[in-house]
Amino acid sequence: MYILKCNDDTYYTGSTNDLEKRILQHTKGLGAKYTKKRLPVELVYYEEYERVDLAFNREKQVQGWSRNKKEALMAGNPDLLHKMAICRNGSHFRNK
Repeated sequence: MYILKCNDDTYYTGSTNDLEKRILQHTKGLGAKYTKKRLPVELVYYEEYERVDLAFNREKQVQGWSRNKKEALMAGNPDLLHKMAICRNGSHFRNK
């Protein structure tokens, strides 16, 4: 699972079984439609998994995160990640 920073300061999250090859594809504009329009891209974070399905599941998890939460992950700040995962919606607390 990897995160790229695009030239428009957005993040792209993906997964692959060959990171070096996939990054090369992205940099040549052959990766995803999203990154093709936002070149150049820079690899800013990655995690390694034994199985590609685990990497894909992690990709989907991280894709749903806010920018701030992704940045906390990249910064290696697990305490901040946990705080960002706590629901702040008051209506949820009333139902407990």
